[in-house]
Parts: sequence; structure tokens; C-alpha cells
Amino acid sequence: MKTESSDWYVYLMQCADQTLYTGITTDVPRRLRQHNGEIKGGARYTLARRPVVLLWAEPHTSRAEASRREYQIKQLPRGAKLLLVQEQSGR
Repeated sequence: MKTESSDWYVYLMQCADQTLYTGITTDVPRRLRQHNGEIKGGARYTLARRPVVLLWAEPHTSRAEASRREYQIKQLPRGAKLLLVQEQSGR
């Protein structure tokens, strides 16, 4: 997974309470560290649901494209989101 600043990623993380969190970033490893409280900047949602683990990330060429995809994923039910993870891992 590349993390060049020109690339945007939509990501899916699983929280300690088994809920899923979807977001966008240009740096997936940094964002994971933020969500886990290692560095400043995590989301309020994940604050009380740590630790979180990265399940899935998908690259996009622009912020607008990543935001549109994030919205689409947020509309999906949990099972469909987990299917994305399974499809990426080839299971």
C-alpha cells in the first residue's frame, strides 16, 4: 500500500467493540496511529473504542473521488463492508 501524499485512500477500521469506522486520508499508517491515540488527531468516534485495526484501504486519485467512495461505503450495511475486506484479501 503506497502512502504518497498525492494519493488518497478510503479506509475501513474495526474498533475494539467490533463496530466499523470509515474515513479518508493521504497517509493510512499515520491515520491508524491517530485513531489509536499514539499521535494527536484521531476521530471522536474511535476515542472510546480503542484499539482500532485497519481492515481495508482503497486508493483514489483525488480527494473528491475518495470522498464520494467514502459516502458510498458509509451507506452500506455492515455485511457489505466486511465483504469488501474479504474480496481484497482474496478469501
